[in-house]
Amino acid sequence: MLSYTDLKKGTLFLKDGEVFEVVDASFSRMQQRKAVLQAKIRKLATGKVFDISFQASDSFEEAEVEKRALLFLYQHRGEYVFIDPKNRSTRSSMPEDVLGDNKKWLKPNTELTVLFLDETPINIQLPIKMDFNVKEAPPGVQGDRSQGGTKSVIIETGATVQAPLFINEGDVIRVNTETGEYVERVKK
Repeated sequence: MLSYTDLKKGTLFLKDGEVFEVVDASFSRMQQRKAVLQAKIRKLATGKVFDISFQASDSFEEAEVEKRALLFLYQHRGEYVFIDPKNRSTRSSMPEDVLGDNKKWLKPNTELTVLFLDETPINIQLPIKMDFNVKEAPPGVQGDRSQGGTKSVIIETGATVQAPLFINEGDVIRVNTETGEYVERVKK
């Protein structure tokens, strides 16, 4: 059993028969009251995020989740298909709504970690930093500093990333998949 002090970022636990992941957690204490854990939790089955408070009397069962390294193959009609790199005949699919915002970072032949609960894929863990080709980038006007020297570029997956003015179409950039921020330009 987990107590409310064990709920840290990334912890998976069961609540009301559903699997939740802690997105963010912090303790708050008001004057002479007991400490309360303020947390943002994500329901893995739907991807929805909730704000919730936990008391010292709350306890939770840890979710028995299996992690497997799989390869993302393709997306077709809202289904994302993954295969086991060691046994290519083993395929798993996941609906679009379960992936949430992670789907905008998926590109074919990317190896990632898939979380399984009772042989059912429930979520994915992407590499923290990934490289993407820039498909569309407006020209960077040198005198335009109203946005702090950044512009919106569209990467190969269709996601929009704020990048410096010197990034052009065809460049390869490294993006932090947790925050969605530009990290650096990758040398070709």
